[in-house]
Amino acid sequence: MIAHVVLFRPKAQLTTDERSGFVVALEHALHNITGIHRARVGRRITLGRQYDQQNAESYPFVAILEFENEANLRAYLEHPAHQVLGEQFYLTAESALAFDYELMEGDRFVGLL
Repeated sequence: MIAHVVLFRPKAQLTTDERSGFVVALEHALHNITGIHRARVGRRITLGRQYDQQNAESYPFVAILEFENEANLRAYLEHPAHQVLGEQFYLTAESALAFDYELMEGDRFVGLL
């Protein structure tokens, strides 16, 4: 399984139209691009733990998309609907981080190190 993880912070002064444009592009991409195994979005919570204070930057939102394989992730990234989403994303995001991870069961972690 491959996870495409995007942490993002929207611009502080987004208009209603800018927010709407991003949401519409995201929904369109998620409903029209095949190969997405699972898609989740979320809002950051803080629990007052040490790691909360150690982060140099805060990203209040996350999108996590899972794909069965790397080919499906590549197809998603190259799809025209993702290109539109990317354009909307860069209009609305103040800052973002994106990472791709190969996921495996927790008991296989020892072999990674």
